[in-house]
Amino acid sequence: MKRQCTTPLQTRENVATYTATQALMLLAGSRAMGFKLNPGRVAAALALSAGTHWWADRRIHLKALAVATGKGNFYELGGPLGGNYALDQAFHHLFETAAAAIAASK
Repeated sequence: MKRQCTTPLQTRENVATYTATQALMLLAGSRAMGFKLNPGRVAAALALSAGTHWWADRRIHLKALAVATGKGNFYELGGPLGGNYALDQAFHHLFETAAAAIAASK
């Protein structure tokens, strides 16, 4: 199991499969529930999600953000579910929520 993307190629592959999966599930879910989503807003939401996912998975950027906001010590907590993992997941969820709001907006 790959814990983080350590090279630009791994990051691009991860973001590509992540975004494709989101797009497929969004399409399937919206059709199953009868939602009519605006294609431009969906594209904007997927672009936001993909861009922020790429940014966070570089980890160096997320570490710099943690240090800048006074959470550097938390980021450095060890263990399989250490601080960097928790901050990574929180960052992803924040922008997934924003992307969902964009996709669902009229």
